[in-house]
Amino acid sequence: MCLATVYKKSDDSVIFKNVSRIDVEGDTLILSDIMGETRTVKGSILMVDLANSIVKVNCEE
Repeated sequence: MCLATVYKKSDDSVIFKNVSRIDVEGDTLILSDIMGETRTVKGSILMVDLANSIVKVNCEE
């Protein structure tokens, strides 16, 4: 199983860990973790590193 940690680009702070799914609806990202919890942020995906399980986003959180 490939789980990711989502980081905010501006300061590299962690937004959400153990993310198993990211849905994009316009400028909204819906992050879901392995426990079924979700977090919604306004922004865009800047980079996905599958080998290191890293996602960087530009967001207004």
